[in-house]
Amino acid sequence: MGMTMSQKILADKAGLSQVAAGELIYADVDMVLGNDITTPVAIREYEAYHCGEVFNKDKISIVLDHFTPSKDIKAAELCATCRDFANKNNIEHFYDVGTMGIEHALLPEQGIVAAGELIVGADSHTCTYGALGAFSTGFGSTDMAAAMATGKCWFKVPAAIKFELTGKPREWVSGKDIILYIIGKIGVDGALYKSMEFTGEGIRYLSMDDRFTIANMAIEAGAKNGIFPVDESTQAYMKDRVKRPYRVYSADLDAIYDKTYTIDLSAIEPTVAFPHLPENARPAKDATDIKIDQVIIGSCTNGRFSDLAIAAAILKNRRVAKNVRTIIIPATQQIYLDAMKAGYLETFIKAGCAVSTPTCGPCLGGHMGIMAAGERTVATTNRNFIGRMGHVASEVYLASPAVAAASAVRGSICTPDLL
Repeated sequence: MGMTMSQKILADKAGLSQVAAGELIYADVDMVLGNDITTPVAIREYEAYHCGEVFNKDKISIVLDHFTPSKDIKAAELCATCRDFANKNNIEHFYDVGTMGIEHALLPEQGIVAAGELIVGADSHTCTYGALGAFSTGFGSTDMAAAMATGKCWFKVPAAIKFELTGKPREWVSGKDIILYIIGKIGVDGALYKSMEFTGEGIRYLSMDDRFTIANMAIEAGAKNGIFPVDESTQAYMKDRVKRPYRVYSADLDAIYDKTYTIDLSAIEPTVAFPHLPENARPAKDATDIKIDQVIIGSCTNGRFSDLAIAAAILKNRRVAKNVRTIIIPATQQIYLDAMKAGYLETFIKAGCAVSTPTCGPCLGGHMGIMAAGERTVATTNRNFIGRMGHVASEVYLASPAVAAASAVRGSICTPDLL
């Protein structure tokens, strides 16, 4: 019986020649990830069970990105707990203020994750690394504690859904529009505990940043993971980043999929997800009467260099609308530096935007962009649940950097071609 791409990776990491959907396996992990919110909980459990030394100091990443720079005393104490643990255990991949970035942009950028690897993280958007052809998924803080101690984790092997991508995206359509369209089509539980495996000739038109965005939001369809095949673009991305051998997997021709969807990329328009679920996806052109108060461009979904380049192209020689607070957040220090060298930061500031150090803050209503009752935000983040970015009576509209930047200029939801 053939296996999917995800199943092949899980089988190999479990030391098995074959696995099937629904099977329980105990597998070796290549990287364990935590952040400033989830890691302190893992540390508490780790120390409660007197686990001793971590299984491998080079295979654990701790990134302080959610409430940093620390927004209050509680956040400072969470970060202090992480620092103490990282120092005590000589954690190789520990990222603090000044070196940190948003974890799911930072790990690929630094070559910490690679094709064919099994990556687990105490953050639901760990599924981002499937863009590289890895099996990556989120889990809980107690699981993180166990994985740091043993280097292993239990998994139920997921079934899979195939997404055959055809055609070439039109102008201003990016990975964000594609994944919002897909989630709008299948629903927030449409891939529940399944692998979303992307294939097809349309993939060649997707940049690595597009793929990171799509894989990042697989969890918003309920998926266990999202994964892309390894092609020339993937290899080029990893070439100067990954310094160790890695393995490329591909699905068997007779692999079993629960469903197959064909997605014509050329038919997708710039898309917005209305409150309060990512599945409430509609063409942005049908929402131009919606006035907004704030725009956020950043996050682990859309804070990469290409995202900032798109925003800068739209904002150059323009000003954001008078009553629209516009916050730009480069996802890593390197992206911040590259954007500075490219002149994007000057463009943003002259346009009336605020530019922040890397942080997840506004995405989860932590800091740097919390909304009051009745306010609306267009955000390049990944969730728009009730109260996600502030007051329960506020609203979040998910969009691409292109739509977000255009909306900031107009003061209402807008596509670049309408400016």
